[in-house]
Amino acid sequence: MEFGVDLLMIMFAVALVAGFIDSIAGGGGLICIPALLWAGITPTQALATNKLQSSCGSFSAAVNFTRRGLVDPRDMVLAIFVTLMGSVLGTTLIQMIDPGILMTLLPGLLIAIALYFLLSPRASDIDAHQKIGKTLFAFTAGFGIGFYDGFFGPGTGSFFSIAFVALLGYNLTKATAHTKVLNFTANVASLATFIVGGEVVWEIGLAMAVGQVIGATLGSHMVMKVGAKLVRPLLVVVSIAISIKLIIEQYGDQIGASLKAAGLAFS
Repeated sequence: MEFGVDLLMIMFAVALVAGFIDSIAGGGGLICIPALLWAGITPTQALATNKLQSSCGSFSAAVNFTRRGLVDPRDMVLAIFVTLMGSVLGTTLIQMIDPGILMTLLPGLLIAIALYFLLSPRASDIDAHQKIGKTLFAFTAGFGIGFYDGFFGPGTGSFFSIAFVALLGYNLTKATAHTKVLNFTANVASLATFIVGGEVVWEIGLAMAVGQVIGATLGSHMVMKVGAKLVRPLLVVVSIAISIKLIIEQYGDQIGASLKAAGLAFS
């Protein structure tokens, strides 16, 4: 399959915006995955290609935070390893699912994540009180969110940030910095598994990777200035809108027939 320069430029721009948003609030996949589906590739290819470009973005953000002294990856070895295992397991499972089933699941998953962003408290509103140790955190939040990232992905950054704040008592800036290390871990583990499965669309993925690096670099520098509350409405609107689009594309004929039958019944 060949892709025109215009499409690649659009995907570059989408990834730039997503990388910027993801570095601040998480959830960039809610923008990238629908855009990848719009580009005409299969659901599994969309998830795989998203991992290529998001790995570049999360790596760039993690490096920025590490250089600023906000996180030391050497203190996160156990969490990194367990998150990696969870991501590989989730990615392996998603490749065993029939693409038709995945297309049916995607709208519901996108809507569920959108509702989460709409209804959940902001991480900065959660009391900074440590509830569990780092070992338990690794085997619960690390493995569980890592598995989710490998299986689907959107919202992973926000889930990690809230887990760091709610469970380990980190402040929002420290939580965001640590999140990017585990986000990159999950992304690159999932990407490697998808590459083995031959699912990555490299032409689109590399174009988006450039946009992700630029957006993530800008976003990580602004994380102290821009709150997640400014980004959340955008994520909610995009995910719900694309979910409705996917539902109409998949069930449009049935919906139209049902409406037509209902109209006849009431006429």
